Amino acid sequence: MIELKNVVKSFGSFNALDGVDMLVPTGSVYGLVGPNGAGKTTLMNTLCGIYKAKSGEILVDGQSVFENNEVKKKIVYISDDVFHFHNSTTDSLKDFYKEIYPAFDEKMFIEYAKYFPSINPMLSIRRLSKGMKKQVAFWIAMCCKPDILVLDEPVDGLDPMMRHQVWGLIMNELSLREMTVLISSHNLRELEDVCDMVGIMNRGKIFLQSSLDELKAKLMKIQVSFEGEIDISSLGIELLSVRQTGRVFELIVRGDKNEVERKLSSSKPLFVQELPLTLEEIFIYELGEADDEVKRMLV
Repeated sequence: MIELKNVVKSFGSFNALDGVDMLVPTGSVYGLVGPNGAGKTTLMNTLCGIYKAKSGEILVDGQSVFENNEVKKKIVYISDDVFHFHNSTTDSLKDFYKEIYPAFDEKMFIEYAKYFPSINPMLSIRRLSKGMKKQVAFWIAMCCKPDILVLDEPVDGLDPMMRHQVWGLIMNELSLREMTVLISSHNLRELEDVCDMVGIMNRGKIFLQSSLDELKAKLMKIQVSFEGEIDISSLGIELLSVRQTGRVFELIVRGDKNEVERKLSSSKPLFVQELPLTLEEIFIYELGEADDEVKRMLV
């Protein structure tokens, strides 16, 4: 389990992390979203022990991360800007990581070669494109068999087929063993497919985190039509959005599903249909009157 308790990280007088509280359960896939400058990359660098927090606690299974090599052996971090030594090849990088990660699986490295056919392990990594460098990073990272995989914009620069391939490899590994994954991404559609939990971050704080199931249980999108004129606000349900086209209303409602259905039925509608809500829509309506910058990121 990953725990951040009131974590502050400063650069001069600027608090990039301003009292972050976060809980990532063991074995979960946690999606972290927020606008540029929200503090997501700083959070990940601090979580992995690259930065030292000014104050607060960062714990992995109850142990502090900073300058704790035993804990760091459990974590693999793929940053948005993939780092490699200047003259390294995929093969030499594999040998380097084997010295750091005791669980490194060389048989897995050989097996995974088929998933990255465009990568020549003996070719200098600096000659590869950004997307191919990301492929190398994933190939090496998965073979380290980490307990915690931290990903910052993980599939940025990959073509659609390789994006699908990478997500498939991650989900397959999750099915085989207990691994915790923390993902930072602007692509909420992809996060919706893979995440158990989501958190939204802005201005150095996480101000909303929940499981996807809990978020979806709170909000409903309902299409409903009535025979005559009706005052929707008089139905006694919590309306977050109302759109009307002729006699058909599209409602975004917060509340207990059975109670909402009961109150709508009491007004004798012509029909009632629940529509699926996307993760983007859930966040927009959960944020309410929150910062417009965050809303623009989610639309």
